[in-house]
Amino acid sequence: GRRIRELTSLVQKRFNFPEDTVELYAERVQNRAMCAIAQAESIRYKLLGGLPVRRACSGVVRYIMENGAKGCEIIVAGKVRGQRAKAMKFKDGFMVKSGNGDTHYVDKAHRHINLKQGVIGIKIAIMMPHDPTGKNGVALCLPD
Repeated sequence: GRRIRELTSLVQKRFNFPEDTVELYAERVQNRAMCAIAQAESIRYKLLGGLPVRRACSGVVRYIMENGAKGCEIIVAGKVRGQRAKAMKFKDGFMVKSGNGDTHYVDKAHRHINLKQGVIGIKIAIMMPHDPTGKNGVALCLPD
């Protein structure tokens, strides 16, 4: 709709393409719970709306895990409560941090939120399940 037309004109102007040569297509995400970018945006809008950090993050962790993820980790850093900056971690399940499994199985995203007291950073990592079809997870087997 309108948003795609706006993005198309932005890309055209930014990269100096001639008029009517750029076409953008958007596709719906199959499983929103397994998409780190979608969940980062979800937390972002919850925090901008004034929801407490613990409540927003634990709700998102529960939603991700209920929809079949092997594990997830959310890190919120910045002036979360009070003047002193700190980082809060919300974890559940199983998470591979290194090796080839990390590149294939873990979907990562990070976002910044500009609140009135300062900037808060959000990092999300979601560990996908194994799925031979490749629809609801990763078709590649973990080495161990």
